[in-house]
Amino acid sequence: MEIRAGGLGDARVEALIRHHRDESRATTPADNAHSLDSAGLAAPGVAFFSAWDAEDLLGVGALKAIDDGHAELKSMRTAPEHLRKGVARVLLDHLIAEARARGFTRLSLETGTAPMFAPAIAMYEGYGFTDCAPFGGYPASAHNRFMTMAL
Repeated sequence: MEIRAGGLGDARVEALIRHHRDESRATTPADNAHSLDSAGLAAPGVAFFSAWDAEDLLGVGALKAIDDGHAELKSMRTAPEHLRKGVARVLLDHLIAEARARGFTRLSLETGTAPMFAPAIAMYEGYGFTDCAPFGGYPASAHNRFMTMAL
């Protein structure tokens, strides 16, 4: 598996981002769905990565700077045909290492509470993420879960 910086604009990457947004928005009310589209993932302060096996897209993920010491995980998604193969763990390992290399001392995330998010939440908990208060201007709601870890 190769993790590449970038990939936005590739039709396969764009399709996975659309799938991610469509699926998460199908289970979370629009006011509480905070996934980024391609423009948001290309914004200053966001580092986007894609995972590949040769030319087969395996997944995507991003880091968004909140402040000098705090970053947020964004758009962690495994391609549906590659679920349960360890792609998310490799991406998360890469993103944590990248956050540390960029000097961040805290890494946080916002995710949904619908049953479809349970495998991701279990993975984050296994890495040491714990529940926290909303951050970065997100509103608290029954549809969102906020997690953080010190790096």
